[in-house]
Amino acid sequence: MTVTFISNYINHHQIPFSNACYGFLGEGYGFIQCEPMEQERLAMGWNTEGERLPYVHFLYEEEELCHRLVMESDVLLAGWSGHEELVQERLRAGKLTIRVSERLYREGQWRAVSPRGLVHKYKEHTRYRKALAYLLCAGAYVPSDFHLIHAYPGKMFKWGYFPETRTYDDKEFENLKKKDGRVDILWAGRFIPLKHPEFMVKLAGDLKGRYDFHVHMLGSGQMEGALKALAKEYGVEETLTFYGFKAPEEVRNMMEKCHIFIFTSNHLEGWGAVVNEAMNSGCAVVGNVQAGAIPYLIRHRENGLAYPDGSYEKMKEAVCYLLEHPEERRQMGRKAYETIVNLWNADHGAKELLRMLEGLKEGRVEPAGDGPLSVAPVVRPNKMYAYMLEDR
Repeated sequence: MTVTFISNYINHHQIPFSNACYGFLGEGYGFIQCEPMEQERLAMGWNTEGERLPYVHFLYEEEELCHRLVMESDVLLAGWSGHEELVQERLRAGKLTIRVSERLYREGQWRAVSPRGLVHKYKEHTRYRKALAYLLCAGAYVPSDFHLIHAYPGKMFKWGYFPETRTYDDKEFENLKKKDGRVDILWAGRFIPLKHPEFMVKLAGDLKGRYDFHVHMLGSGQMEGALKALAKEYGVEETLTFYGFKAPEEVRNMMEKCHIFIFTSNHLEGWGAVVNEAMNSGCAVVGNVQAGAIPYLIRHRENGLAYPDGSYEKMKEAVCYLLEHPEERRQMGRKAYETIVNLWNADHGAKELLRMLEGLKEGRVEPAGDGPLSVAPVVRPNKMYAYMLEDR
């Protein structure tokens, strides 16, 4: 089987999955990079090491080769590439195409009523509803968005991002984090409004004097000056540390030492790969249900805690619960780790995808029972938290 993945560029969130596919398929796997990585990502510590991998090809340097891969591969995995014309050419030829997509309507599903937008979505998606076209949903809100435009009926499956998975033996895992004394709380990301880093400063202020803790803030961005001023105003400079951007490996090393990871991004966050990484590091995650990764990765009160509607107060309640219940916190961290190493990782995702693709080539649709490639339920955004509680 030959499989080609076309996307904007390859990065550390995609490399493990691509490496797994290359391990299974050898030269039968290729990745088409359509543009160089943006300077903003490079400034965050991302690197271009993926461009040296043997399966990576560059549309802007090898146009003829890349076009041939798109049209002649048995399967095309089509992420966002900025070159929809190539995907459309393949779809018109009736060849098996698997879309990999985040949300259509992050700003709100009311945008689906736009006549111009509906025409555009019809041309790209809906008219292929009966074709050899399927959808991998990189986020729990993706199915609901595509359901609104009547695309991919019965052909939508859970998917996500698969950063590096680290494994530990039992002794290593037990020794990752201090068992007594101060509880270390981590937040990581860009300091921009949709990620709500200000919640962490307010949280430090509200918890100060009540618990023995320290908040570690990894990242930078437009809100940095305001956040540091707010930390001074709340008097939390001794209980909250700003580190700036760190390379992905340094972020992971910090996660291994911290007990709680807080993910405060709102509905504009398509996935949130730092959640995978924190769970893999044995952190007890407190995450906003509005972000795409949380309903797929978190089983509430089993391997983490979800909170509704981006509520600061509900987030604070969840953190206080973990601070007051160290054994439950430890158990959630263990279950979080198991979720990643047993289910939501690149090797498992690649195996399940290749298994399903073999079936699709023969006209069979055989979803996984759980995790990647399982059926993606259509759940309205305002019903997701209740769905998570019922689905336990």
